[in-house]
Amino acid sequence: MFNLIKKDALVQKSLIPLYLAIVLVYLFLGTPLSFLIFLLSISLMMNAFYYEEKGNSHVLFNSLPYTRKEIVSSRYVGTLFYTTVIIGVVYISNLIVNGKDVPFSLKDVLFTFGMTMTLTAVIFPFFYKFKQQFLLIAFGFLTGLFMFTYKTILYVFRDAFAKLVQWIAALPDLQLYGSATIIILLLYAGSWLLSIRIYNKKVF
Repeated sequence: MFNLIKKDALVQKSLIPLYLAIVLVYLFLGTPLSFLIFLLSISLMMNAFYYEEKGNSHVLFNSLPYTRKEIVSSRYVGTLFYTTVIIGVVYISNLIVNGKDVPFSLKDVLFTFGMTMTLTAVIFPFFYKFKQQFLLIAFGFLTGLFMFTYKTILYVFRDAFAKLVQWIAALPDLQLYGSATIIILLLYAGSWLLSIRIYNKKVF
């Protein structure tokens, strides 16, 4: 499985200078480290899907001595691995750029992992189910629909959203973080199993 995880970096080695340039630009702009790490982690994994589909790599992977479960699992494990690597790169880059140690607490690390795992859990099954061209069309349609209806949506759900925020803010930190961790882990595990099921049924 390690080779499957490593190939996500190898197929994007030409983009590494671009990723580093993005890190430096965003650091100079004072972007929060959590958001920067989240952005890079998701970008790396989405580009990995793009290059696989572009090169029709799924046919090759399925001819190698890897099960489909291992192929999918490597992507989910790889997301956590590369997020960890990116945390280290961004933190060291920030020391070099700013010349000082900007606090990046355990809470920030957990928050970054939580955001990355949540979005990963939502989008990965779609990438395994549909071709990217259809996903781009759907994304464009949903974006346009949201732009025209966001005021209505905000008006309808404003009170409910305000009450939800107040309820979450009233929770003790331990209960809040514990509940969020359990929900994210269950969501990630459910997405993982769903992606395996979808990929097992695909015909290449």
